[in-house]
Amino acid sequence: MKVGLFFGSFNPVHTGHLIIAEHVAGLAGVDQVWFVVSPHNPFKDKASLAKDYDRLHLVHLAIDDNPRLRASPVEFHLPQPSYTVDTLAHLKEKYPQHEFFLILGSDALPTLNKWKNAEFLLDNYRFCIYRRPGSEDPEAFVEHPAFRWCKAPLLDISASYIRECIRQGRSVRYLIPDKVFAFLEETTLYRT
Repeated sequence: MKVGLFFGSFNPVHTGHLIIAEHVAGLAGVDQVWFVVSPHNPFKDKASLAKDYDRLHLVHLAIDDNPRLRASPVEFHLPQPSYTVDTLAHLKEKYPQHEFFLILGSDALPTLNKWKNAEFLLDNYRFCIYRRPGSEDPEAFVEHPAFRWCKAPLLDISASYIRECIRQGRSVRYLIPDKVFAFLEETTLYRT
């Protein structure tokens, strides 16, 4: 099976994430997209994150019964902070029958050289790159053989914007999936 790995904090998961995942899952040769919920991205402040299993639960609610999308807590059981190369090694060992590739926003490309074992990743894995609003395509990466550029429809929304709206008591309906919205309406998650 060919599996796209969509790494992220998903703090919270939103409609933009789902549009990208569904688009990639619909590409020829792609069997599934896994949302890999990261407990601690080394480039982000862990203090701003909701609890790991709360974020995972929201992803489960968001993808619901879509057989092409799956939520994965794989990084919850690995050393932190989470490094993509370590997660891929673990997944390759656990699922040798699968071929994995990474789904990445173009805004991450300028820092890709700072990733642990970046050259190994570029030499051994394929990347499906989607353009992020406001980010320019770094010339060094545009023609890289490991990259496949995906023209996914994009929404200019962010999880940080959604969290801020929730803190201010403003509606986030339609920015997040209905089941996620209903769940957040019943909890204090992101309100403080």
